[in-house]
Formats: sequence, structure tokens, C-alpha cells
Amino acid sequence: MRRAIFPFLAACAVFGAARAQDPAPAASTSTASVAVSTAAAAPVEHATAAATAPSLVRESTTSTAAVSIVFPPGYRQLRGVHLSAWAAGNTGMRRRFLAHVQGTFLNAIIVPLKEIDGRVYVPGVAKAKEYGTQQLAIPDPEGMLADFRKQNLYTIARIAVFKDDTLPRKMPQWAVHRPDGSVWTNDKGVSWVDPYRKEIWRYTLDVAERAAALGFDEIQFDYIRFPSDGPTAQCRYSRADHDSRTAVRNLKDFLTYARETLKPTGVKVSAALFGMTTTAKDDMGIGQDLRSMSAPLDYVSPMMYPSHYGRGEYGLKNPNREPYKIIHRGLRDAKARLKNDSYKLRPYLQDFSLGYHYGPAQVRAEIMAAQYEGINSWLLWNPSNVYNWSALKLSPSSPIQYPAP
Repeated sequence: MRRAIFPFLAACAVFGAARAQDPAPAASTSTASVAVSTAAAAPVEHATAAATAPSLVRESTTSTAAVSIVFPPGYRQLRGVHLSAWAAGNTGMRRRFLAHVQGTFLNAIIVPLKEIDGRVYVPGVAKAKEYGTQQLAIPDPEGMLADFRKQNLYTIARIAVFKDDTLPRKMPQWAVHRPDGSVWTNDKGVSWVDPYRKEIWRYTLDVAERAAALGFDEIQFDYIRFPSDGPTAQCRYSRADHDSRTAVRNLKDFLTYARETLKPTGVKVSAALFGMTTTAKDDMGIGQDLRSMSAPLDYVSPMMYPSHYGRGEYGLKNPNREPYKIIHRGLRDAKARLKNDSYKLRPYLQDFSLGYHYGPAQVRAEIMAAQYEGINSWLLWNPSNVYNWSALKLSPSSPIQYPAP
């Protein structure tokens, strides 16, 4: 799967001196203990770390940060989980997953209709069938959506765009190329389509329009960027003057095109970005700029997984062990950049273990850090669909007092 396996770019390490100290969560007036211990279930090497996880006691949803968030009329707070296409498309697996969702404060679900393997997972996209990129992991999307609606879940169709390991092999003229004209691949042998090619834009919107027609509430574009891993100096694009300036403008233009194309359907439009776009001083060589890309969108989701931050970022020796600090500091910077558009922030948070055990306490720490910054919309990612459900339960002792969906 995508996010749990690649590190942030080395270029993302833009910090030297330690940043300002994080505010501690305010003390709760409740006498009930709300810290969630993972020591009993965690391996021995994680027990100490779990016991010293950040205190999860803040109940107020009011931000005390410098940038206040003003939400527009009709704004809906969304708290979601990602479900892989093959699980979502299997009736039994899907319903077992939804049984876990019941009784939590979740009210949204994300399902990929196109992944980085380049396959389109739903029927009804004519070009996918024509190009041989269709693979029906979700053969009955109408039935799937009906199950989601029974639980009043807001539905998000995720579409991986420019990282595509199938279409460049079918239509090599649309690929990112090497200097010799062959199809470029990253260090894992995965190909990319050329982000400048308008044919790719149209093909992507065919998938998005199909999602809108099916009744999804939102389209989320992922891999809206240029390649980052592998011999990127050898990448050749259809635009000879490619540089950071043209890359940033191109990605914004794609999202603007998508927004205008989808406007008649009434569907919301969002994008998932690198987590370090909240703080990085440039486009990191991939064309992503938080301010630029958020402008045409309803929501923007930086993927703020602590495991993906390098040592020393934000002055932290081991960011993976500091979920509260990573989310707090990143969102603080994001709000400073987006200012009046800060209401669009809806980060992806980590609910998987990569190098350090993440249990309910770590997930709660991330949520509480977002809440401290006045952000109560977020999405959880786990590549295996195995979430810390106990961190998301509605209960009188829960520190996160969300209304039922």
C-alpha cells in the first residue's frame, strides 16, 4: 500500500533548531481517567513508551492557537477511515468492517476507485475498459454505497492520479520518460504518467465523474505530484521547461480543472498531500504547495504520519514516538499558511505501526493535537484496514465529545 512504505523526501528535512514548545493539553474537569493504556496488549519493548504517551485529557474543542478557524455555513465535521477496494467490494468483509464502525464517532469512509497499480476498480468507466486498465475489485458499487448509507456515512472516492503502474505500459506516449525515450520507473520499478498531459487529466476525470454518478459525496485526488523516489534527474516530461514553478502551477491547474468539471455534479473535491507541505519551504521537488493546491478544493488532507518524518524534524529526535507534537506543530504551521482557508484542513492521521507501536493512546494523541488546533475533521489510514477501534468509541469517559453521526 501507498503511505506506510515510503519515507518523506530527504529534502523535507528543513529544520535545524528546535521549534517552540507544544502547549500541554488542558486539564479535564472530569474525574474519570481518559488515558488509554496499550501496555497490556503491546509487546514488552513498547510497554514503557505506551505508558508515557502524551496525556489525553483535553475536552475543549476551542483552539487557543494564534490563527482562529472560521467555518463557513453548512460546514460538516468529518471523521473517517480508509477501507481498501478489495475489502470494500467484498460484501462479507465490508459488513464486518462496518460493524466495527458502529458505536464510534466516525461518520465518513474513504474507498479507492483507482490505486497506484493503475487499475480502475469499478465498472462503468469506458476508457478503463478500452485501455485494459479495469479490474473490478468493486463489482457492485451501488450495493456497497447502500451499505454505507445505512450507517449514514459520508462517502469519499479516492483516486490515485499520476503514480500509475498500468496506463504507461498501455499508452507509453503518456508516460514519464527517460532521456532515451523509454518509460521511466522509480526504484521499485513503478511507472508514472506525465502530469502535464491533458489526456491524463481527462482520463482521471472520467473516473471521478463515474464516482459522482454513483453517488459518492466527495472525490479525493491522491498522488497529485511529480515523482519523488528513484532516479528523478532522468525524468523527462512533455513540457521541456519543467521546473518547480511550472510543476506547482500545473498541479493547481489540474485541481482547478477537476473542480470546474465536477461542479455540475455537486460533489465535493479534495486532495491528499505530503505531510510536510504544512511546513516545507519549497515544493520539495514534487510540485506540491499547500496554499496553491488548497485554493480550488473543499478539503485538503496532508498525510501527517509521524513515522514518515525524519529524525530532527521539528527538533524531535524520534518523531515517530511523538504523535501529539508532530500533529500539533504541523497543523499550527498549516494554519499560519492557509489563514482564512484553514477550515479546509482535514489531515490524514496514522493508525498503523511502522518502526514503533501505534495503539489507542497514540491515535488519541494525534486526534487531541488536531482538536487543540481547532480541527475536528480528520481521516485515519491503515493499509490493512485494522484500526484501533477502542480509540474511536463513543463513551461517557471519552475525551473527544463528538456528536453521533
